[in-house]
Parts: sequence; structure tokens; C-alpha cells
Amino acid sequence: MAVGGGCRPAGRCCLHPATAPRVFRPHASLRPPFRRRRAMLTVHHLDNSRSQRVLWLLEELGVPHEIRKYRRDPKTLLAPPELRAIHPLGKSPVIEDDGQVIAESGAIIEYLVDRYDTGRLAPPRGTPERLRFNYWLHYAEGSAMPPLLLKLVAARIATAPMPFFARPVARQIAGKLQAAFVDPQLALHLGYANDALARTGWFVGEAFSAADIQMSFPMEAAMARSGLAERLPHVAAFVERIRQRPAYRRALERGGPYTLG
Repeated sequence: MAVGGGCRPAGRCCLHPATAPRVFRPHASLRPPFRRRRAMLTVHHLDNSRSQRVLWLLEELGVPHEIRKYRRDPKTLLAPPELRAIHPLGKSPVIEDDGQVIAESGAIIEYLVDRYDTGRLAPPRGTPERLRFNYWLHYAEGSAMPPLLLKLVAARIATAPMPFFARPVARQIAGKLQAAFVDPQLALHLGYANDALARTGWFVGEAFSAADIQMSFPMEAAMARSGLAERLPHVAAFVERIRQRPAYRRALERGGPYTLG
């Protein structure tokens, strides 16, 4: 029987509010935010391609990543159609990171440096060195690669299977293209790069940077297919130097070797 109406039925605790235990509920601002687990960065890597630079940069940065490999068509040397499921152009390199799909090696390198670098592989923003860094990052694909690609295309035209009566004409056209445009452009651009490397051995300032990674492919291609290797001592030294870097070698082990001839 309840007495005085202030107590609760038997078996129920009756504590004065002043003595009741309190449950601590942190204010929303003090609670740690829920963090969903980020998916690992993925590199869609085409064999024998410029995506090797992206693997190398990730090794230099120490960023965990997975590699999905694709093989070229042995006849056309084009990327397989599966890559179009990742990016409409079906080309490589392409990366996926935190829900973003990013293509073009220059854009990828800028993104990775901005997100993951701690100041080791790019100069500070707003400095003259950063301007030079951005210049070489875009020069690699915008100026250095076109004559190298034309050199490769002209060589393949001259040796491609075709009716015997068309072969002399094709070879003549390819030869004139190289003599009139490709070779002079190669000499101009590779001489320019060779002079830039003569100052410090790197493209930006005194230290290795991500711009050197971006410039690595055209410089390696120049040594393999330009026919000017003997006239480019600083480019040759640069290529030898980057190939000795542990991160470069790890990227080759994971991505596989590539040929440039």
C-alpha cells in the first residue's frame, strides 16, 4: 500500500531528482562526426600508356590505391571498349577517388598534388616556382607530345600493311611530313627541354617535383624515337636519374613495363 503518495509501487526505484544518476549525453557539437569509409583510390591503367606516370606519382605520395588493368587491342593498339564504361572517351589514364572520375594526366596530377601532397612535390601557390610548375605540367601534353606522336604515326604509315602499289606513295607522304614538319618541331622542343634541364637537372627549381613526373613520358619517348638522343645529354641524364627513383621502380613493378619505340 502506498504511503504518502510520494513513493512508487514496490519494486520501482524512488530517488529524489537531486540524487538520481545522470546519463551524460554530449551536445551534438561535441559528438564525433560519422565518417563513412572512403573507397580506395582506383587507377584505370592501360598497358604501355601514359597512365604509368599516375602510378609513379601515387607511389611518391604514398597514397594507397588499387590498379585495374586494361590491355590494348593487338592489331589496332587502341584501348578496349570496357574503358568507356568508366569515361566516355575510353582513354587512360582515368582515376576514381571519393566519387570523382578524373581523366587527363595533367588534371589528375594537379588533383593528386592538391589533395595529397604535403609540399614536397609542388612549390607553394602564388610563387614564381608554382607558375613554372604549372607551365611544365601543361607543356608536356600541349607542346611536347604532339610532334612525338606524329613521329610515331608517320613511322607506322610507312610500315603498315597495304597494297604494293600504294606503299611507295605512303612512304613518300610520311617522309615529307617528317622532313617538313615533324623533325624540325622535335628538334625545337627537345632542344628547349634540354636547355631547361641544363640549369639544375629538374624542370622546376632545385628539387624533383610532380612536373618532372609529367614530363617523364615525353622525355623517355624522345630518347626512344626522336633520333636526336645524342644531341640531348641533359634529357638523357634526366631519364637515367628518374629511373633510379625507388617509387618509379615500384610503379613499374605494379603497372608493368612499357615500350616507347
